[in-house]
Amino acid sequence: GIKSILPQRGRPSTSQILAVVTLLPVGASLLGLAGITLVGTLLGLAVATPVFIICSPVLVPAAILLSGAVAGFLTSGAFGLMGLSSLSWLLNSFRQATGAEPLEYARRRMQEATIQVGEKTKQMGEMMGDKAKQAGEAIKSKGQEGGPAQG
Repeated sequence: GIKSILPQRGRPSTSQILAVVTLLPVGASLLGLAGITLVGTLLGLAVATPVFIICSPVLVPAAILLSGAVAGFLTSGAFGLMGLSSLSWLLNSFRQATGAEPLEYARRRMQEATIQVGEKTKQMGEMMGDKAKQAGEAIKSKGQEGGPAQG
């Protein structure tokens, strides 16, 4: 199943990152569609119910209204369930891939980046010190080759 796709530990793979980038907007849009469908169904039911009470002999339109309302509620529930399940899967896959919560993972990555920047800065400082030392020795040796120019 899903566990065979995901690595046990370590950094998320490119396919997992693409899944996150894809599923996050899909889940959010499905939740939005669920809300819009639910509101539309409730508004349609609120507007059409008084009409059917006034025109009570019309049973076929009433059946159509009820079937439309049921279809709207079911569609809204399906969109909401799909959106929540995709967001839940996304969070669980992130937890499995990194072995940590999203905020904890981000904090750990920031600490690693800070350590790497510090090491790089130290290496560059040492390299610049070595270059300055070599340049000083070169100038000193050039000065000794020329000897005293006063005379």
